[in-house]
Amino acid sequence: MKAFEPKDLFKTTLVFFLFLSLCSCKTQNSENEQTDIQEDNIDKAFICEEINVLPEYEWQKSVSFPDRLGSIDDTLAMNSIIGFEGYSGQGELYLQAKDVSSFDLFINSVRCEGLESDKLYHIDYSAYAVNGTNSLQVSNVEGDGKVEVYIPYPVLIEGTLAEEGFKEECFELISDIIENDIAYGFPSAQLAIIRHGKLVYNQTWGYLNSYDQNGNRLTDPKEANNDTMYDLASVTKMFSVNYAIQKLMSEGKINLTDKISDYLGDSFYEDTLDFSYDFGVQTDLDTQKDWKASLTVEDLLKHQGGFPPAPRYFAIGLDAPSQEYLPDAYNVLFAGYQHSEETKQATIKAFDKTPLVYEPRSRTMYSDVDYMILGVIVEMIADQGLDEYLKENFFEPLQLTRITYSPLDNGYEKYDCAATELNGNTRDGAVYFPGVREYTLQGEAHDEMAYYSMNGVSGHAGLFANAADLAKLAYLMFTGGYGGYKFFDRNVIDLFASPIAIDTANSGLGWARQGDDQRSWYFGSLTDSSTIGHQGWTGTLVMIDQERDIVMVYLTNERNTALTDKEVNANDFNGLYYTASTLGFVPEIFSIGLDSDSDVKPVLTSLLSSMVADAKGLIPDNANKDHPAYLNYLSKVKVYEDWIKKYGE
Repeated sequence: MKAFEPKDLFKTTLVFFLFLSLCSCKTQNSENEQTDIQEDNIDKAFICEEINVLPEYEWQKSVSFPDRLGSIDDTLAMNSIIGFEGYSGQGELYLQAKDVSSFDLFINSVRCEGLESDKLYHIDYSAYAVNGTNSLQVSNVEGDGKVEVYIPYPVLIEGTLAEEGFKEECFELISDIIENDIAYGFPSAQLAIIRHGKLVYNQTWGYLNSYDQNGNRLTDPKEANNDTMYDLASVTKMFSVNYAIQKLMSEGKINLTDKISDYLGDSFYEDTLDFSYDFGVQTDLDTQKDWKASLTVEDLLKHQGGFPPAPRYFAIGLDAPSQEYLPDAYNVLFAGYQHSEETKQATIKAFDKTPLVYEPRSRTMYSDVDYMILGVIVEMIADQGLDEYLKENFFEPLQLTRITYSPLDNGYEKYDCAATELNGNTRDGAVYFPGVREYTLQGEAHDEMAYYSMNGVSGHAGLFANAADLAKLAYLMFTGGYGGYKFFDRNVIDLFASPIAIDTANSGLGWARQGDDQRSWYFGSLTDSSTIGHQGWTGTLVMIDQERDIVMVYLTNERNTALTDKEVNANDFNGLYYTASTLGFVPEIFSIGLDSDSDVKPVLTSLLSSMVADAKGLIPDNANKDHPAYLNYLSKVKVYEDWIKKYGE
């Protein structure tokens, strides 16, 4: 691009016209042909504004031309070109030329003209932005100076389903299924969808609390809404510990190879108690100490540290080797149940005492202890509570207002939250331990080790959020930044999202991965192997489909129901029998017809017919008409009948 010359009459006229927008820009159709920007398509031009001060941002890209790579080589066309992440419908950058007489600027191969040397510009290129990698070229720079370009990260904007390739009929069916399941007994659900940097769907169904403690349907329950926060359970792991460690690694403050004992001290292995778990490897104390001394941050992120899944440090009457409640048993790992900072510190000492179930790195076993320990390490590095660190470093920069630990202690009311278990942690009276909560849980972490052992703030559970805020947080896994904030290096994102081994491709560093169709129950069967996310025991799911550029957050409180038969299974909640609790049904349905022009109504009608048959086949032989499996079947029949009325066979 040549600098603006007043002697050029054509350019003078064009500049005068476009300086109504403070800057002159034009498109170029070919090397020798120019197209005037007419008044009726000014909104399709670059919007350039001269400004005085460069924002104090953390930039996605900050580059200087010519020779951005710092060396000269006539084979390096890339010396004049840089790629960066962006999305259609949005895009801004800042540019300043210093001591140059002319230069050419192209954004996504479209020429931008009229920029003068020694001026600072804000350029809105959203009319030419594309989804994914965008290109910027600064070439033919004449003079002894530099052209400096600063590119922030993309942000979320509003969008529509149709514009981003979704079939609205698919979401109509998803909504019909959830609405009818709620009519037949399911508690509530919330769904947010982001694609291509746009929030395209945000909807809530059902009630904050649907039943009394006897399992009777409430006659006048309070409705949930898009602000309602859900207990995320183990989804917490990704958006507390994983996000914190990804950021700390990007800042060079922690390494995967760091030993756990580097943070917790030699007592982490020296204080190990001399017993083996009945379900684990039987070994001597010296071997146990050696195993624990070898543990690294990476081992715990991979769930390959060897810790038992949930040693229940809060239960005094537990037999530690068998992990069973037995008469006259005393839990040698007991740390307290007072929901206090004192109990949390006692629990941290209990980590030191805890033997391993197997040799580290010899197998993978999901354990909450891994993330409890990692959360403590984050607190030690940050020198503040995990909740405070996340608030200052993620929630506040992103302006998230519906995500927090311990809602009732942080300015929220219980009616800001969807309720979970009806009778505390008792499983309708089937479970008891001293200190157990017996009231309906609403605004308090359901997870026992988060609530009793870690004072409500833990790396493995305890976060509450609504779907929209959580989706915005998950969106960081695409670019690592947001607007003027950088959170993660691209290489760190790729490392954490990659499979930990060929034979464990369904797991990354903490992240669950689709792998070879291994997480279809959560991500559906139509997602790419690179899809990552996590689910939570309370009925929550985050899915990040990197191939199709989709974030899905689906939150339910499926445990807000009575148990089907507590004598048979103390974790068999009625809510688990409904289609709405099968988290992967949402991406399975919205993937139908994605990015195509096909008519999906016949496809969905046929699918519904099969869903009715499958729901009927899942009814136990001895089930009565009040059994949730039967009610789920009636719900599918109703959806199918209504669908036929609307769209025909």
